[in-house]
Amino acid sequence: MGRHDTEMLKGVLEGVVLAVLARRPAYGYEITADLRERGFTDLAEGTVYAILVRIEQRDLVDVEKVASEKGPPRKVFTLNDTGREQLAEFWTTWGLLADRLEQLRDEGN
Repeated sequence: MGRHDTEMLKGVLEGVVLAVLARRPAYGYEITADLRERGFTDLAEGTVYAILVRIEQRDLVDVEKVASEKGPPRKVFTLNDTGREQLAEFWTTWGLLADRLEQLRDEGN
């Protein structure tokens, strides 16, 4: 992904992180690794942590500190009901946007 792709992604990354957490609870590094495996290779770990802080402040996740064999305890994030509602809104908005973008693309061909 190039710089422009990364800039465009910033607007949707919160929804992407919520989608990862909808599958299972995870801590920051796991989320970053999961997204990189899915092709978000240019994703900076700090970006994910900033999103996690935001979604925690907005009460979209529950957080549990879990002991780690190496280093300090890890914060494990679990999507809560409010987070699931936000994710559902994200998917609805994404679907509408994708439909409109596809229409524009098709009209240009």
